[in-house]
Amino acid sequence: MSTAAQDSVPQTTPTAARIVVNGEPHTVGPNETLLRFIHFLQLDPERVAVEMNRRIIKRELWPVTVLQEGTTLEIVQFVGGG
Repeated sequence: MSTAAQDSVPQTTPTAARIVVNGEPHTVGPNETLLRFIHFLQLDPERVAVEMNRRIIKRELWPVTVLQEGTTLEIVQFVGGG
């Protein structure tokens, strides 16, 4: 491709994504991972389970699971008691 043609190719900038978490709308930054979002919510990753688009996501996949436009999350937090 010539440099003139390369210059005319629009550069795409990742944009924020709108997601739904436990029925509430949220906006996340581009390339936001599930693990980073859990930390943003100030939740202990060891004490939650996550369903994404009606599928349980294994904890070991959270660091590589990117939240995208339209993602629906259900996050359940475990609490101790006796």
